[in-house]
Amino acid sequence: MTSFTRRAAGKTLAALALAGAFGAAAPAVAQEREFRVGYQKSGALILLKGKGTLEEKLKPLGVRVKWAEFQFGPPMLEALNAGAIDFATTGESPPIFAQLASPNFAYVAYDPDSSKSEALLVQGDSPITTIAGLKGKTVAVAKGSNSHYFLVKALEKGGLSYSDVKVAYLAPADARAALQNRSVDAWSVWDPYYAAAEAAGARALTDGQGLVRNYQFFLSDKRFVEKNADILRVTFEELKKVEDWVLKEPKTAAAELAPIVGIPAPILEKAILRQGFGLKPVTKEIAAEQQKIADTFLELKLLPKPINVADAIVEVTP
Repeated sequence: MTSFTRRAAGKTLAALALAGAFGAAAPAVAQEREFRVGYQKSGALILLKGKGTLEEKLKPLGVRVKWAEFQFGPPMLEALNAGAIDFATTGESPPIFAQLASPNFAYVAYDPDSSKSEALLVQGDSPITTIAGLKGKTVAVAKGSNSHYFLVKALEKGGLSYSDVKVAYLAPADARAALQNRSVDAWSVWDPYYAAAEAAGARALTDGQGLVRNYQFFLSDKRFVEKNADILRVTFEELKKVEDWVLKEPKTAAAELAPIVGIPAPILEKAILRQGFGLKPVTKEIAAEQQKIADTFLELKLLPKPINVADAIVEVTP
C-alpha cells in the first residue's frame, strides 16, 4: 500500500468514526435477545403461553421468546441456576433450595395465596380416612416441591411428625402411577395433578387451607434482571392481563386454553378456580414467610445450611 493509499484509508476510517459519533452512520441493527421461560402445567405462565401475547409484545424490543416445560419446580430452578432459562415460576419450597445453590438467584414477583390448590390424597376406596391414619404408611411427594413443605404441615395437623411416615420421593407422573397401583398409600401434590387425580377417583384428606399459603413466585437471575428489566416489565404487564381474564372468565379461559396447554377443560377450570391470581412485588412480609419455610427445612435437616431469603429479593425498577 502506498503512503497516499494509507493516508486515504486513514481519512476514510476517521470520517466513518466521526460520522458514527454524531449519528450520521448507517443505523446499527439491534441484536436480537432471547427470553427463555420455564413453565409447568400450572400457574399463570402456562396460561400466558397459551394466550400467545407475550411474543407479540416483546417482538418490537427485538426479543424472541423460547418456552421450556418442566414437570415440577426443582428441575426448573436447577435450569435457571445453570443459565439454561431466564425466568420461571414455582410454589414456595423450590426457591429455598435454589437460593442455597446460587448467590444470583432472585425473587422478582409473586401471586397470592393458592392454598386450596394442593392436597394430601388417598385412593377413593382407601381405608385411611384421617391424616393420623397415615402413621407408618408411605407417602409420595416431589422432593423440594411446594407440596413437600405442605406435607410437613399436613402431618403436623394430624398429630404426626415427618418421621412418622415413610416418604417416597417421586415426580408427579410416577407418584400418580404409584398411588393408582397402591405402591404408596398417599400422595402430596398440587394442581393440575390434584384435579386430575380427583377426576380419577382420588380423595383428599386435607388441602392446604390454614396450613400453607402456597404463594406462586416468579423467579430469575440477578444479572438477567439488571440487564433486562424492560423484558420483565412487559412480561408482568401481560401476566396481569391474562390473570384478569381468567379471573373474570374462568370457564371461557379453560375452554380456550385446554387444547393449547394439553389439559382437559374441566380439570383446567378447577385448577384455575383454586389458583390465586394478582401479581405483586415481593415484600418483606412475604420474604419473612419464606424464611419460616427455610428454617423448617433446616430443622428437618433437609436444608444443609441456613439461608437469608431477603438477600434474594430483587425489585424490577422502571
